Amino acid sequence: MDLSSVFAWTLATPVAPPQRTLLDFIAEGRAVGFVIIGLSFTAVVLIIAQLVRLRRTQLVPEEQATRLDELLRANDVQGAVAYCQAEGNQSFLTRVVGAGLTRCARSPFGFLELRTVLEEAGAHEVARLHRQTDPIRVIATVAPMLGLLGTTIGMVGAFDTLRAGEGVARPDQLAGDISVALITTVMGLIVAIPCTAVDAWLRNRIEGLAGDAATVVDQLASRLEGAPGAAPGRAPAGSPPQRPSHAAVAAQQRQTPSAPGAPGAGLRPGVAPR
Repeated sequence: MDLSSVFAWTLATPVAPPQRTLLDFIAEGRAVGFVIIGLSFTAVVLIIAQLVRLRRTQLVPEEQATRLDELLRANDVQGAVAYCQAEGNQSFLTRVVGAGLTRCARSPFGFLELRTVLEEAGAHEVARLHRQTDPIRVIATVAPMLGLLGTTIGMVGAFDTLRAGEGVARPDQLAGDISVALITTVMGLIVAIPCTAVDAWLRNRIEGLAGDAATVVDQLASRLEGAPGAAPGRAPAGSPPQRPSHAAVAAQQRQTPSAPGAPGAGLRPGVAPR
């Protein structure tokens, strides 16, 4: 084999690219890449926290539903309110039921507006659960923007290299800046895509658990709607007394018949006796 054949064979033999680890790719992203990595760890912690929090046993514990059902069957509204407000009984169920019972007990219309009050309290709690997932959505939005920032920084660096070489630069001189431009974009998308998917799943999870909680709350509300002792205006101990509205007083007067011998009995409203 002559020298020319050996030289041609050497040129034709592919050179294996250098092996790079994950840390090498992260290092190529420079400052922007490290910020994206920090966001990824934050997103993992937030997702784990939401997975632990968004469970039926956490939002609607079976023992709490059973205890509230027993108290409301016995028409013990004050006991149910005290149970919901206890320090160790805080959950989605107790906050909704406790807010509904407290407001209805202080209202002149009593438990006639119970379901409306429970719906408002439930909507407030669902909104609170959605707000707890907002950081994950923020990370899913910010990560691609940081990748785009890294892309812009890399392209600016590449053009600075061309300007320093008066329009002529070797590929290895541009490789570092172009690597930053591409690596940061990839890192941003790697963080944003799973966060977007998990955020959508968590929102559907919240709606499903809220539906389960609404079923339990509806069953508890039915214990009070037909209860004979659930009188309007029955406030728990320590609650400040509230004056009934004019509409409630007028409605009560229309429903209460006058005694046969009482003055004005049998007269229509607004007609004075002669």
